[in-house]
Amino acid sequence: MTNAELSRKRSDRAGLYAFGCLLLVGTFLALSLVVAKLADGAGAPRLTFLMLAMAGAGAVLAGIAALQRQPMSLDRRMLEYAAVAGALFALPNALAFLAVRHVGAGFISLSFAFPILITWLLAVWLSLERLRAMRLIGVLLGLAGGLVLATAKAGGGADGAWGWAALVLAMPLVIALGNIYRTLRWPTGASPVFLAALMMLGGALTLLPFALSFEPGQIRELAGSTTALRLLLVEIGIFSVLYLFYFVLQKLAGPVYLSQIGTVAALVGTLIAVFALGEAPPPNLGLAGMLVAFGTLLFHRGARTAAARSGMSST
Repeated sequence: MTNAELSRKRSDRAGLYAFGCLLLVGTFLALSLVVAKLADGAGAPRLTFLMLAMAGAGAVLAGIAALQRQPMSLDRRMLEYAAVAGALFALPNALAFLAVRHVGAGFISLSFAFPILITWLLAVWLSLERLRAMRLIGVLLGLAGGLVLATAKAGGGADGAWGWAALVLAMPLVIALGNIYRTLRWPTGASPVFLAALMMLGGALTLLPFALSFEPGQIRELAGSTTALRLLLVEIGIFSVLYLFYFVLQKLAGPVYLSQIGTVAALVGTLIAVFALGEAPPPNLGLAGMLVAFGTLLFHRGARTAAARSGMSST
């Protein structure tokens, strides 16, 4: 077997692994928003619920890293990574948790379809990605699917929700900046599991002053609700799986490929919101789903083509 064939097989396996991680992470991202809406319906304090879910998932991931005997040093670089990555992660998630009552889980999920284009443009500008036609088409098709759903949702929205909808549409820029930051500042030799734990714990610390200011004494109320506690445990489990594979996917495939989780979450979240939560289905859902699926496949194919060419040029 030639070196080119071996390289192609390795890239195919890596591509399939990345694609599987993409579907898993995107689906769990949508599920986390569904649990947020259920917790809000159960009367759980939203910022406190999110903060505790992040802290719990961070502790779980740190425990996994310890069991795997991963390096867990806490030098200045790692603390910076935890603080900045945690803040860039916590702010859009907090906004999503606060807005879900006003605009619905479906609309929040749709907003995650947009970071891919911003991330891709930033990555090309910073020379982290090359400008390739097939990947550009895939990005634009995925974005078009998200826009179809968002336009339909906005057309049927209540007037009081427009302010929240506008804030939600600011989330993609922060998410894209987080995607790029985690790649550029990834500490040398650090394991994805421990970095995920640091981001979650950093995010919880970011939210702590806001939770204490806007929801004082709410931890006790949350602890007194059996339903809220069960949902909190479910959210901790979802966050633990989600952000474990989130960092694995980022290390494996880079920030632009990672940002495709938004298109997956947009479609899956809309379907769950419609069929599980009873939200009204937006018009053109089928068209949007086809655009998202086809765009994701094209983007994935573009990555495989680039890897194959790289392998051939190195022989």
